[in-house]
Amino acid sequence: MEEIISTISSYVWSAPLVILCLAAGLYFSFGTRFVQVRRFGEMARLLFSTDKTQKTGISSFQAFAMALSGRVGTGNIVGVATAIGYGGPGAIVWMWIIAFLGAGSAFAEATLAQIYKDEHNGQFRGGPSYYIEKGLKCKWLAIIFAVCSVLACGFFLPPVHSNGISTAFSNAFGIDTMYIGIIVAVLIGLVIIGGVKRIANVAQIVAPLMAVIYIILSIVVLICNAEAVPTAFKDMISSAFGMNEALGGILGSTIAWGVKRGIYSNEAGQGTGPIVAAAAKVSHPVKQGLVQAFSVYIDTLLVCSATAVMILATKTYNIYDGNGGMLFTSTVAQLGAPDVSYTSTALGTLVGTSWGSIIISVALFFFAFTTVMAYYYYAETNVVYLFGNGKKEKIAIWCVRISVIGMVFFGSLHEAKTVWDLGDIGVGSMAWINVIAILLLSPKVFKLLKSYEKQKKQDKEPEFHPEEMGIKDAEFWEKKQK
Repeated sequence: MEEIISTISSYVWSAPLVILCLAAGLYFSFGTRFVQVRRFGEMARLLFSTDKTQKTGISSFQAFAMALSGRVGTGNIVGVATAIGYGGPGAIVWMWIIAFLGAGSAFAEATLAQIYKDEHNGQFRGGPSYYIEKGLKCKWLAIIFAVCSVLACGFFLPPVHSNGISTAFSNAFGIDTMYIGIIVAVLIGLVIIGGVKRIANVAQIVAPLMAVIYIILSIVVLICNAEAVPTAFKDMISSAFGMNEALGGILGSTIAWGVKRGIYSNEAGQGTGPIVAAAAKVSHPVKQGLVQAFSVYIDTLLVCSATAVMILATKTYNIYDGNGGMLFTSTVAQLGAPDVSYTSTALGTLVGTSWGSIIISVALFFFAFTTVMAYYYYAETNVVYLFGNGKKEKIAIWCVRISVIGMVFFGSLHEAKTVWDLGDIGVGSMAWINVIAILLLSPKVFKLLKSYEKQKKQDKEPEFHPEEMGIKDAEFWEKKQK
């Protein structure tokens, strides 16, 4: 069974998807004239803006925090270690590249999610399923995405993060992973049963706070290893483009692992970010597009980079080739295949091995816990899309809740490789559909951005009038205008 899962994962995450994601990022970056750079200051300012005329929905900051909680998770601690272990230091550079370009894709998908959002039982719902149906007029593809999203976020992805939590706590405290799985499953159940408001309230406190604390810890480690930091950056650059003789033979793996783990971490183009973006109450779709682009930077350029440079500067990593052979062995500790121990050992060089494991396990718990919360919301939104109002919807939502809770427990008992492969299948299948959809809908994104920036130049508060722009089926905005 594990071999079958691994084979499927390799087909889903083949070279064409890597190329597609990079190409989409380039396309949206040039098409928006690098809006992720030009409007950087505005991105930060818009975090705390909200449309007070709308009673439905959550604030921009809550939507940002929920998106950040989905992005900042196991991928930032364990995923970075995996990328280095199988792709070498250069994989981190490709994570940066896909983050920079991916911010353009994140802007596009979040803007589209706002255009085509719906109001449902006092909440906004939206995302790829909605803009594929309304924008592309392709309901069958929208249904396929919704099904993939429910399977990925409700079944495949939660085990990845609970596995990271259980492994970290088991290493730090010697607790049986089964008991850790039970505790985490109960806690996640208490939060997700409360719905989107409770998820948003928890996320807006925990996600930003833990990201800041983790980055500060990483900076302290780097200061204490300041002499090794320049070498770490040199290794990243040289191996990213095949200039490192020892690692030149794995250049393909370097790019693939960097892009794969980059997308897994920052979710740009994956199709989950726009689900949260649609829930925000803003006065213009472009505003939330800018906010979501900003969250990609926080995730990859700050949190992932903090982990990567910390591991590389302390040399607490191994590098494997495609055949399982060892290309580099840690000069600090005896380490096995890439997992959370790479990061905890790096931190342990400063505070001691035991304390390193404890600190990383606590950080990983909060990161992974908030990520599972976000995954549940993604799955719930697509259940609402598939079943609509009524008894079937309520039954399906409860099934997803039970599924997430059960899969959190399942992940704590199984090997990391299997759950990571399942997660990759989920992410990859969603990315295939979503990236193609946003590329086809790109003219609407460019038109909306042009209108927004024109109004800003005229010192007007940007307004969105879909009928004037020739955009149909933007039902919420049409009702608001009337």
